[in-house]
Amino acid sequence: MIKKINLGVLISGSGGTLQNFIDKIEAGKLNANIHLVISSKSNVAGLGRARKHNIPTAVILRSNYKDTDTFSQAITAELNKYPIDLITLAGFIHLYNIPEKYKGKVMNIHPGLIPAFCGHNYYGHKVHEAVINYGAKASGCTVHFADNVYDNGPIIIQRCVPVFEDDIPETLAARVFKEECEAYPEAIRLFAEGRLKIEGRKVRILKPKEIKDEK
Repeated sequence: MIKKINLGVLISGSGGTLQNFIDKIEAGKLNANIHLVISSKSNVAGLGRARKHNIPTAVILRSNYKDTDTFSQAITAELNKYPIDLITLAGFIHLYNIPEKYKGKVMNIHPGLIPAFCGHNYYGHKVHEAVINYGAKASGCTVHFADNVYDNGPIIIQRCVPVFEDDIPETLAARVFKEECEAYPEAIRLFAEGRLKIEGRKVRILKPKEIKDEK
């Protein structure tokens, strides 16, 4: 029996990914507890979603901090109040400098196929606009371990969707988000099962029988 994994969730907006986690947990499809939701903005819908489900919240405004280091330290201090196993970035648009304690324990999801259309300022609808404007025939989502560079850490899961000629950012976003809703919980489950092994730039997904051999 895999133990319930304790999540910290970082958001900056509507909290659609957070709501997906909540829905999956309530449906028995994700064996997790969300201990804390941190938002980099106040009065966003994601905070309301968390509070509706009695999940503790904290607001840490990026504008209140002089640089990424002090901002990240404030986030870490809040996370340290809880027994967090895995930090999940869920539409979090800022860089979080990961302390040693959480290295290999921070995941992000990007609404595109890394390494295309990613990096600083590529988030949300900006990604889908860029994909359509470039004329790409496929897009998708990428779940990866985060490091201290935007969209740079080793890839765990990618899922693809077609890009249609009449797509607009909203229609492509909806198609990609449907895949995100499956890919991110899957990556969390694999982490909880001890099946993700980082090997340089690659993540190896261990078969259940391999886990004992790795310990």
